[in-house]
Amino acid sequence: MVSPNYAVELLLRTLQLYTPSRSEASLANMLKETCVSELGFEQAHIDSAGNLMAIKGAGDPKIMLCGHMDTVPGEIQVMVKDGYIYGRGASDAKAALIAMLLAASEFRKQRGTIIFAAVVDEEGNATGVKQLVKSKLPFDYAIFGEPSGTQNITIGYKGRLAIRLTCDVGNSTHASAPWLAKNSIEEIYDFWKAIKSEISVAGNDSRSRANSISCSLTEITGGSSHNVTPQKCKITVDMRIPTTSSCDIVLEQLKGVIDRVAADKSVKATYRIEDKTEPFEANHSSPLVRALSLSILEVCKTHAILVRKTGTGDMNVLGTAFNVPVVTYGPGEPHSSHTANEHVKITEYISSIDVFSRALFHISRLHNNTKTQTLTEDKI
Repeated sequence: MVSPNYAVELLLRTLQLYTPSRSEASLANMLKETCVSELGFEQAHIDSAGNLMAIKGAGDPKIMLCGHMDTVPGEIQVMVKDGYIYGRGASDAKAALIAMLLAASEFRKQRGTIIFAAVVDEEGNATGVKQLVKSKLPFDYAIFGEPSGTQNITIGYKGRLAIRLTCDVGNSTHASAPWLAKNSIEEIYDFWKAIKSEISVAGNDSRSRANSISCSLTEITGGSSHNVTPQKCKITVDMRIPTTSSCDIVLEQLKGVIDRVAADKSVKATYRIEDKTEPFEANHSSPLVRALSLSILEVCKTHAILVRKTGTGDMNVLGTAFNVPVVTYGPGEPHSSHTANEHVKITEYISSIDVFSRALFHISRLHNNTKTQTLTEDKI
């Protein structure tokens, strides 16, 4: 088994590299070298999107382990303190990425094929995992590395619809005579109020946040000078969509709201789609869920809990594109992700390596048992 000291040291090395979305090359190159020189992978290369792809073993089953290298912006001092590792990406999601990598390094080559994918831009527009979909790599199972806590398996994520809305009032004027033109910043506020109230209310499930639509205003830009009223204003609206709905349904509702408000206010409103990722929920009874649940029971001495998250992950993209069992799992506290205090507990990180390692063994065992049983039934 990989030593805890080595596991901690390797995670710290990754955290020392600042890798906001689309700036992951330094980590990709470091992991490529580590895979080949230290961890026994037969192949490792960086694809056209910047993803690191590493292969170990041969034959079936083919198991993809997918984690992301990028983080949200904002550097945090990397340190070990009171049993925790701190740093940008400690929780989301370099701990899971390295835990999967180390578990894969211990996988017996004769038990199947491991495809380790360290992808780019998960925190952005999922450029990395979309490249995996285009590549049409064959695989039988996929595990995504995201903070769930060592006892939880993430089986569902909301979808994401992000739009950039522009309000154009057609003219501007000197700030000393504001009555001569409409103010696009003031006008766009009514668009946001209508979107937030109508879309959120239409998709609200008071019993569960995971089954409700949420709307967030995340960016606003407008104006050309401190003493000129703004002709144009732009906002970004981020909507998270449960599996009870879809991006197309929400987009149709959104279009109706924007068109109505624009007509009522006699202004021009246009929008473009920044991201459109459908909601996704995995098969709860797949061999993958059984294998991971058994591994959690063995390592953590407790039954796994299946959870649905209010965020959106790469599992949505790959899970929608391929009809294979997928789940998301990893060490870390989700609520510390993206914060100035981002951290992961060392014992949890080390335990997750064992969980991943055992899960790979159980996936291979269950897959081959099923295959043998099928062959026997065919002969009968």
